[in-house]
Amino acid sequence: AGARATVVGVACRRRNLFSYQSPIALRRPHWGDENGGGRRTAKLKRHSLAPRAGPRNRPGDLHGCNRTLKRAKVVVVGSSNVDMVVQLGRLPQQGETVGGGRYFQAGGGKGANQAIAAARLGAQVSFLGCVGDDEFGRRSIASLGSEGIDTTSCRMVGGQASGVALIYVGPDGENMIALAPGANDALAVQDIDAASDVIASADILIVQLEVPVAAVLASMKVARRAGRLTLLNPAPAPEESAIRELLQLADFVNPNATEAHRTTGIAVDGNESARAAGEKLVSMGAGNAIITLGDKGAYAVCDSITGPIPAYRVGAIDATGAGDAFTGALAVALAAGQDLAEASRFACAAGALATTRAGAQPSMPRLEEVTDLISRHEKD
Repeated sequence: AGARATVVGVACRRRNLFSYQSPIALRRPHWGDENGGGRRTAKLKRHSLAPRAGPRNRPGDLHGCNRTLKRAKVVVVGSSNVDMVVQLGRLPQQGETVGGGRYFQAGGGKGANQAIAAARLGAQVSFLGCVGDDEFGRRSIASLGSEGIDTTSCRMVGGQASGVALIYVGPDGENMIALAPGANDALAVQDIDAASDVIASADILIVQLEVPVAAVLASMKVARRAGRLTLLNPAPAPEESAIRELLQLADFVNPNATEAHRTTGIAVDGNESARAAGEKLVSMGAGNAIITLGDKGAYAVCDSITGPIPAYRVGAIDATGAGDAFTGALAVALAAGQDLAEASRFACAAGALATTRAGAQPSMPRLEEVTDLISRHEKD
């Protein structure tokens, strides 16, 4: 039997992601100052979760049955790493050496992972980040380019090593990760300023916290001034005191249980605590919160859906990158005009598929795979 993926589904099992629905209705944010600060007011319009009648769309596109939704334009500000992965029969305890593992390298970094996830799902993607002036850095830029991602705003930093992640993966797909950020720490506000036109032209901005917070904040303020959607994936998890300004600029925030605990101070171990953490994230400024709960699915606190969200069941072998597949897919669907319930379902399928292959970037699924999984699930 397959293990549950560490991503979310939706509360309505038989709802068709590709049935037409009007794009998300957002009230434009109220700016607190000329730099894009102040409490955000954009909220999602509530949508019914009841099944809709109407013709089914062709699998493999993000189109409504009455009109074609535009191709999503996504900008990702974030990290690029090389993942050094060891697959083990079991994860080591503190101070323990576990042998007999299989080693391989793969592209990684939450920012680059999410950019590739979005590109493979059909979005037009630009990546803004820093890599070292070394073989790993050149390989990372080439890999992003091979996916059709615009790397014009990606800077190669002399005298700095590229970011590296050391990853242990156990037999059930769970992992342990240690990160050396390297050149990722060189991303500066000046890089954001130089790419402000790119950010302002996007439908949605994705950010994470493997690069300096000052650069992340600057990018979110550019997006806010331009009236663009923002999606914050707060990983690695910051302290509660460090995230409040970020949340004020986030239309959507999608932490996992550990990250939700770190950002809110509420230990998340089930639906009740997840609801409390999600409500606190919203009270701190986020527009909508979706907390992933591993094999228990997820919990959403937002205008369109509130409550537990079950996960797809798949044969998981490696959870590395599953959250990034979810984030990239969520951004693509939201930017293409799906409501949050449908976008979450689409993201769930992408994240579930990512757990069925080893490595982060190699596991990011194609659009056809995602729609096929959704179709098969509906037939069950």
